[in-house]
Amino acid sequence: MFIRTLSLRDFRSWEHAELELSPGRTVFLGSNGNGKTNLLEAVGYLATLGSHRVAADAPLIRIGANRARIGATVVNMGRELRVDIELNQGAANRAQINRSPVRRPREILGILQTVLFAPEDLALVRGDPGERRRFLDELCTARLPRLAAVRSDYDRVLRQRSALLKSAGRHARSKAELSTLDVWDGHLATHAAVLLAQRLRLVHDLYPYLAQAYSSIAPESRPAAIGYRSASLPAEFLDPARAPLTDDTEALEAIMLRELAAARSKELERGVCLVGPHRDDLELMLGTAPAKGFASHGESWSFALALRLAAFELLRATGAEPVLLLDDVFAELDRRRRAALAQVAAGAEQVLITAAVPEDVPAELSAVPLRVETNGGADGRISRIADVETPTA
Repeated sequence: MFIRTLSLRDFRSWEHAELELSPGRTVFLGSNGNGKTNLLEAVGYLATLGSHRVAADAPLIRIGANRARIGATVVNMGRELRVDIELNQGAANRAQINRSPVRRPREILGILQTVLFAPEDLALVRGDPGERRRFLDELCTARLPRLAAVRSDYDRVLRQRSALLKSAGRHARSKAELSTLDVWDGHLATHAAVLLAQRLRLVHDLYPYLAQAYSSIAPESRPAAIGYRSASLPAEFLDPARAPLTDDTEALEAIMLRELAAARSKELERGVCLVGPHRDDLELMLGTAPAKGFASHGESWSFALALRLAAFELLRATGAEPVLLLDDVFAELDRRRRAALAQVAAGAEQVLITAAVPEDVPAELSAVPLRVETNGGADGRISRIADVETPTA
């Protein structure tokens, strides 16, 4: 899989861009603040419908503009598809496939797959559980695009059920309110079971790739492992060595219904939903200790890098090879971690890299360099591709 063309309009610092890309490695060079990362962020948005830097879409629209557009021509196994998305201020986003509108933006998911490694990835190890849940869900959706609808439905039901819990907790609980809560319990359990089944399957499948990736990066360190942490699930489901079964979704739905019933009184007292995958976590272990709080700075970097490399290898082994996005990471890594990442990048079909100077990119990665600069404009700094240089050695 590779991107043949990338086009931007009013995205971040880019007023307009039309780039022709090729398989192999391309490095965007420029000083910090010139808009290099914005290019990779745009590519990642097409793949995931989200940014790795901000939670909302508003900051992605250039100052002074009402909308932003991202488009790409994606080649996958010889098949070429054009995918476009428009981000709108105060209105719903819109998407197109081969210039034809689709009903929902999430219908473009799966056309482009990416794995991005960025300095922000340290939060996968040191950040809160939401960072790791997002990692799981984005990777699950890359493997099964229809899961995006399940995630959307789960979030909607969670909001409505939480609002009902707050309302019921403030006054006498009528039979009608409790009956309505029963209905929302059923909806929540149904969507939660599908999401949980896919998360557990992913942890099982990712485990060996993660262990191998971490061992290659930090052979002198304690062995790395992952697991799924949930207060709602029996221990047998949380073992990453457990092979997923075809009837897991039905079993998980029954467990969710049972746990929701058991937690009903506490939820009404507190006015929050205490059961469900929105409270779970991806457990990261080094030896017998959790990585968070016990890993050194170097071990944390190694674990974050290993998670991304494992995701890349898993997607490559089970489907089309994703586009690898490396955002200013080589300057953050020591020699061994740079070498491990460079080895994977050297064999990837397409790699898009950002770096401040050519020396930040390992010498073994011969790459086509594109220099990114900014000019002052009425609405702030505007990025542009300045020139094409001789490929790095």
